[in-house]
Amino acid sequence: MTTEQTPPAGPTEIDAARLLLTRLGLTAHDLLDTAADRSPAPWYRILEHRAQRRIDEPTASEIRHLLEHTKTHVVSRRNACGGRGAAEHLLAALRCRYRHAEDDGPITPAANPARKVAKPRRLPSTRRAVPDDRLAEINHIAATTGP
Repeated sequence: MTTEQTPPAGPTEIDAARLLLTRLGLTAHDLLDTAADRSPAPWYRILEHRAQRRIDEPTASEIRHLLEHTKTHVVSRRNACGGRGAAEHLLAALRCRYRHAEDDGPITPAANPARKVAKPRRLPSTRRAVPDDRLAEINHIAATTGP
């Protein structure tokens, strides 16, 4: 993986940045003081449980608790597996969200709590091959009865 070096900003880029900051009503100082004023994560399930918290506040144990809560409050269907799929999807979404936060800079990889939570184990598949005698019966019927 290679990283491209961006050339330093010239006078045109600096003037454009100043113009943009002026139109937004910001100063360079406003950009430096943003660490304390982060907004909460914009994902409805997290907001449902942790609306007033910043993205860098939840811990791995709190994420595990949220996974368990999701597993126990899932809508049960005929083919349900006890909420394992819902927990797996929630963790995948959290990992994606935190990976974006790492890429954008609000948190570091070491501060990512979703990395510290193990994915829920999947149950063994209930799908099995058709037994040989049953397959021979199907083939016999298909061969003798036509389309």
